[in-house]
Amino acid sequence: MNKIGTSGNTGKGVRSDCFISIELSSKPIGFVIELKSKVKVLYGDSIIALIKDMLNYYKIENANVSVEDSGALPYVIMARLESSIKQVLDSEKEFLPDFLDQNRYSTDRDRFRFSRLYLPGNSPNLMINAGLHKPDGIILDLEDSVAPSKKAEARFLVRNALRNVDFYGCERMVRINQIPQGLEDIKYVVPHNVNLILVPKCESVDQIVELEKEIEKVKKQSGVKNNVWLMPIIESALGVINAYQIAKSSKNIVALAIGLEDYTADLGTKRTEEASESFFARTQIVNACRAADIQPIDSVFSDVGDMDALRESVLNSKSLGFDGMGCIHPRQISVIQESFAPDKSDIDKAKKIVLAFNEAKAKGLGVVSIGSKMIDPPVVKRALRAIEIAIKLDLLSENWIKEEIV
Repeated sequence: MNKIGTSGNTGKGVRSDCFISIELSSKPIGFVIELKSKVKVLYGDSIIALIKDMLNYYKIENANVSVEDSGALPYVIMARLESSIKQVLDSEKEFLPDFLDQNRYSTDRDRFRFSRLYLPGNSPNLMINAGLHKPDGIILDLEDSVAPSKKAEARFLVRNALRNVDFYGCERMVRINQIPQGLEDIKYVVPHNVNLILVPKCESVDQIVELEKEIEKVKKQSGVKNNVWLMPIIESALGVINAYQIAKSSKNIVALAIGLEDYTADLGTKRTEEASESFFARTQIVNACRAADIQPIDSVFSDVGDMDALRESVLNSKSLGFDGMGCIHPRQISVIQESFAPDKSDIDKAKKIVLAFNEAKAKGLGVVSIGSKMIDPPVVKRALRAIEIAIKLDLLSENWIKEEIV
């Protein structure tokens, strides 16, 4: 019996996806392609032409191909068919969709990461318009949101999405699988302009060292010059204890995140709204990040229907010193971004501190004060950061100093 390769999703509720099966034949049958699609009248010929192009590319001469299409875009069809082909044919060749010019951007080490939207790496319907919601980052997830049996095919879909989905300037992130399994993910994301890789269940410096070796190898092979930033996710008691060493282990680490579901499970306790059970871990992460001069990022808030509770959670997170948190639904993005952004009182206070600092500097004074209160350098640094954020978020004019003096 000939081996059959399959990939994709089918059934009720599936959108923007397809299910493809391929069986190579030893008989001279050519290409027998069965296509079921609601858009067959409009796009059937182009779908079949794409399938034939791919079969020819892989030098397949005789095959039965079955396609159940639920409105999949070409890059999805390509990912599903390539995944199916690789199950029945040993080939290192890749059939890649065009790389959108608007996806060729890099991101800064210290850019804002208030909100990061998680998207399951095997669900193309959630990827298509995710950038329109304007999160600071979009995470294509290859880890927990993908079933073990689907991880191999998800890599092809994530790779094609990085090339062919418009992210509208969001930081392009991928959460790989836990090291060492996640090392296999690297060749599917690094050559395709991923900006940042999230490293789940990170517990030691050795994991980062191993990961960076693989990243550098793939970068060299593919000619990638851009930085690939790293965000280890701390999800265990051991990870918390080693947080500072992990944070300092690479110049490419720009943040640490904490994953509270796995962390509390490791403690043998339940995650609560009060979060007293994770207070130690969260403050440890913040302290490790500040000591290493990187960003501390809080865990996701799982109740996507309670915006008031989310806002309270974000303000609590901000009070502990976090710079952002994850989100699992687009409706959470604006609440998170607005809550982490400086409010009017924060901006007014920062302006007074910066003006006092500039005045003292102009007079050659080594001491900054507002009234009778001395202002330490770390306070000035925080004020400058608040001003920078306010300007980038259009909460403050770039010429605010001139306007203030006038």
